[in-house]
Amino acid sequence: MKNILHHIVNREVGHLNSGTSSSQKVKKESPVENNRREFIKKAALGGIALGGFMSMSIEDTVSQVTSKVQRASAPSELKITDMRYTLTAAMGGTAIIRIDTNQGIYGLGEVRDGADPRYALMLKSRILGLNPCNVEMIFKIIRQFGGQSRQAGGVCAVEMALWDLCGKAYGVPVWQLLGGRYRDKIRLYADTPEAKTPEEQIKLIKYRTEDQGYTWLKMDLSISELINIPGTLVNQKFWMNNKDLNQWQGNYMSYENTKHPFTQIQITDKGLEELAKIVENVRNIVGYDIPLSTDHFGHFDLNNGIRLGKTLEKYRLAWMEDIIPWDLTDQWKTLSDALETPVLTGEDIYLLKNFKPLIDIHAVDIVHPDLATSGGILETKKIGDYAEEMGVAMAIHQAGTPVSFMADVHCAAATQNFLACEHHNIDVPWWESLVKTTDARQLITKGFANVPLSAPGLGIELNDEEVKKHLSPNDKGYFEPTPEWDQRRSHDRIWS
Repeated sequence: MKNILHHIVNREVGHLNSGTSSSQKVKKESPVENNRREFIKKAALGGIALGGFMSMSIEDTVSQVTSKVQRASAPSELKITDMRYTLTAAMGGTAIIRIDTNQGIYGLGEVRDGADPRYALMLKSRILGLNPCNVEMIFKIIRQFGGQSRQAGGVCAVEMALWDLCGKAYGVPVWQLLGGRYRDKIRLYADTPEAKTPEEQIKLIKYRTEDQGYTWLKMDLSISELINIPGTLVNQKFWMNNKDLNQWQGNYMSYENTKHPFTQIQITDKGLEELAKIVENVRNIVGYDIPLSTDHFGHFDLNNGIRLGKTLEKYRLAWMEDIIPWDLTDQWKTLSDALETPVLTGEDIYLLKNFKPLIDIHAVDIVHPDLATSGGILETKKIGDYAEEMGVAMAIHQAGTPVSFMADVHCAAATQNFLACEHHNIDVPWWESLVKTTDARQLITKGFANVPLSAPGLGIELNDEEVKKHLSPNDKGYFEPTPEWDQRRSHDRIWS
């Protein structure tokens, strides 16, 4: 530090030596004393308040008065210079992007779990040279390149990173840029996967409620639980080439990619009884003080969804999630009207305009955006605010790394009708260690995420060595240069 200050002082002395001869003729002072006075005068005129430090050395004076100056950031002069990524092993492959600037500060964002990092990289040429603090303007430039579900991953990753950058540039948390906060901690609901035995299920639940302190649970309740119980499903064998009615990663004409109304799988009364037993077992463990939500039912139609919903009503579920595809708006309205249990969807919906049809006719009781799909932090706050005006609550879906998790935390802090945010990686021991908080707080305490009250941006930095230990086996690069994405190759305007 002293070497730098000596360089600054000597440089100023050099500048002043060339222009002080006239003043020396008026009043005879030593060149050193004159230069000292002139340097202090120039410093004061430049906005440095030196009152109370006159007895200090030049080095100590400058060190004192500039100790709280943010040298890294002049927000109006910020420019985006680069975008890079690394692919973590979280959720089988979740990319974190880093947007760099001309002032050395950077922003972190996340491409949704299971989505291709190239969804983000193809946006690089559209944002290079722009000021990242113009978040909404940049979002409007790139939002046309997002789509439903994972197709929105790139746009949302960039949007998160811009808010992180903007908060760092201005020295405030992201929630402050959204208008302030309603809460200091964020309630989390603990995702609880299906277990092979009731004993395993009990162990998973007790770990969450007793060891970790979570106050809200969500459990899967799939018809795949029934495939080995005779007489519980109709028409299951036709779809059983994958053996377990898996809901993900099949070919185009497989069960995984056939919409619910078109499978003609039905649940028998016996099947309904078996699914009810699963919920009853969990209720017997946790009681009724803890909200219990359900998800991942499988691909069956509206009528069977209503039958299942009515069977489970006595267990007072917090919600039934994604019973049918989100875009079947009229069917959601029929479902909602038929059931007392709240119904919820939204993790695959991109932008407020696609939530509005569901909200406007009260086809759902709760909206459930995922910030890595919905459009990012600000768009999700807009979704929550719009839903609030219509008397609809908001929960947040999350299944990625701590980067998108912290984007959720800031959005939830700033949105009044928020209920709870998902934590999908409770059983992954290294998940929290991927980042370190910049204000020394814990990421999560007893089932609640801690809102950064003063840390700028998202309030986290990557723990580089830990992230490197948990990269995807398919891509071991760590924020390597991406010059192949620098050049823009198309005209993007979508109107004539």
